[in-house]
This record gives sequence, structure tokens and C-alpha cells, in this order.
Amino acid sequence: MRHQKKINHLGRKSEHRKAMLSNMASSLILHKRITTTVAKAKALRSFVEPLITKSREDSTHSRRIAFSDLQNKAAVSELFREIAKKIGDRPGGYTRILKTGTRLGDHAEMCIIELVDYNELMLGRKADQKAKATRRRRPAPKKKAETKAASETAPESTETPAEEPAPKPEE
Repeated sequence: MRHQKKINHLGRKSEHRKAMLSNMASSLILHKRITTTVAKAKALRSFVEPLITKSREDSTHSRRIAFSDLQNKAAVSELFREIAKKIGDRPGGYTRILKTGTRLGDHAEMCIIELVDYNELMLGRKADQKAKATRRRRPAPKKKAETKAASETAPESTETPAEEPAPKPEE
């Protein structure tokens, strides 16, 4: 029975799975976004987010731990130099999974997994939404004192335009 065994084996032996996740994590760190299946993206998320958390502390020990998982020197330097600075203040949730539909050949669910703070389109939308949130639908009602003072200063005109009666339709 598989009770309390949460890892998705992805149809691979353990060494193959570790190598695949390491390569996918390196690609995600270098390119900031990759396209893959939903199952692989969820497995990758649980693999890469602890690495990003460890990269917040730039020490030799944390670099060696990251290199033992990634096996890619360029990805480790990118992770500690740029990614850690950009998402250092975020309390987790460093990746986003966007489902894109199914693959034609085998109908597998496909998605895009990306680092959250590197999607410029989403960041631009959030700034626009915040600006729209401050707009009012109608002007605020005026206070009674302001309307009373305005009516006293403006001269009152007693003339009203005469309304012409509407012509009666002929029957």
C-alpha cells in the first residue's frame, strides 16, 4: 500500500527522476519559464522552491547544497546572484503554474511553470488594477453647508424657460 507516500514517481526510476528534475530546475532558473506537463511541473515546484529559499542566504554551504541538487554552475550562480535578490522578500510561493491545454499526441495536460516575479505582463496588470481600484464610480455627494453657501453667492434667476405644449396628434 502507498499510504503517506506523497512523491510522484513520474513513471521513472529514482536516478532518472532526480536527473530530470535537476535539469528542469536548471532550465527554469536560467530561462525563468518552461513548458512541461502538469505532473512534472508540480514535482518541479516541490524540488525548486526549497532551493530558492536556501538561496536567500548566500553562504558557501548553501551554494554547495544547491550545486549538489542542480549540478549546473551557471544555474547556481544565477540563482544566488539575481533570483535571490529579486524574490528575497517573498515568503514562499516562488513559482506559478499556468495551464495551457492538452498536448496533441497523447492528450497530456500541458502547462507553463514560471518564476513569479519575472512575468512582466502579470506585474503590469497588477499595477493597472491597483490604479483602477482608487477610482470612484460617481462623485461624492456634496455637504449641505457647501450647497447652501453656493446657493447664497449665486444670483437666483426667477425666469424659467417656457415649455411649448406638444402638438396633439390628429385622429
